[in-house]
Amino acid sequence: MISLLRQKSFRDTASQVGFIGVLILLVVTFALTAKTNLDAQGMTSGFGFLERATGWGVSFSLIPFDTNDTYARVILVGLLNSLFLGAISLTLATVIGIGIGIMRVSGNKMAELIGTVYVEIFRNLPLLLQAFFWYAVLTTLPRPRDALEFGGVAFLNGRGAYLPGLNVTGFSVFLAAIALAVTVGLWLWLRSARRFARMAPHIKKAWSRGLWLGWAALAVALLWAGRIPETPLLSIPTLKGLNFREGIRVSPELLTCIIAISVYGGAYIGEIVRAGFNAVGKGQSEAGHALGLSTWQTFTRIRLPLAIRAVMPMLINQYVWLFKSTTIGIAVGFVDFFMVISTSINQSGQTLELIAILMGGFLVINYSMAWVLNRVNDAIKLKGTQLRT
Repeated sequence: MISLLRQKSFRDTASQVGFIGVLILLVVTFALTAKTNLDAQGMTSGFGFLERATGWGVSFSLIPFDTNDTYARVILVGLLNSLFLGAISLTLATVIGIGIGIMRVSGNKMAELIGTVYVEIFRNLPLLLQAFFWYAVLTTLPRPRDALEFGGVAFLNGRGAYLPGLNVTGFSVFLAAIALAVTVGLWLWLRSARRFARMAPHIKKAWSRGLWLGWAALAVALLWAGRIPETPLLSIPTLKGLNFREGIRVSPELLTCIIAISVYGGAYIGEIVRAGFNAVGKGQSEAGHALGLSTWQTFTRIRLPLAIRAVMPMLINQYVWLFKSTTIGIAVGFVDFFMVISTSINQSGQTLELIAILMGGFLVINYSMAWVLNRVNDAIKLKGTQLRT
């Protein structure tokens, strides 16, 4: 025994096992104490409550829901709503951020000034404050009869935005959006990964076309399968009486969250993109011009790919953080994952179980998103002698 204690490897292993044992003991002690306290107060524990009816409704849901549905279904509603909000907000934040980043390094004084003012304003104001501001703006817009009109097919008023839409279930649209995200990821992997570098250009182009055609076919099939019976496929909003009918209504609460997260996240992503462009040496651009490439070709084929490789790790952290910020929905009344869990706690009293579900849900979502993006980063990052410029 004494000889074992003298071995560093044994001491290290023993200390690690002891540390893990202490953690397990603390968790078990906490669980037993919580169960004892719950039993003393006459409260039941466990996840059986998930099969009980909620007795309350929600204002926005991608899947059918009524007051007779269970807690398990309302939690699913909140989870899908958060994923829907995150997908739209992160996409818009990326588009805004790339635009702002390009403006900041464009060399045009006016564009640089606009980009700088945007970043300094929206990056330095709290996200919650911005959400309250946009909600106040949206809820004070004109009434439906005086709504702002965009091309006769889209309208904006104090009750929300009314857009043309398809008479299909929200779940079908969600599945089509997931398929689109997967297709974009595969397309980027095909174009950027080193394992496809030696593939003939015409074969790579054929694979790219096949991916997009496959997604189009799958999207059409999903939307057609989710079509609401006895309704036209395309729905245009029209003013009837005191409100708009048909089309898609985007509530002020959802619109507030989308605008706030997109604008706020765009400021941070803009700075990340600017740093990526600044990390690309001027010699790279000069080499592109020396080879006869135009300014646009130099930007799209040299500067932008190298900038994306440089900033991908920072973008992954930013995306994870931005998705967690979808919890601001509770501040303006949007039915997101956090709001559903909070309401369920008040109605059922199952605090520990519901908080565990909330924590587990965010862990799974954020870890999955980080894992996928890290795989993309591993596929496109430069290694070894590729780092030499």
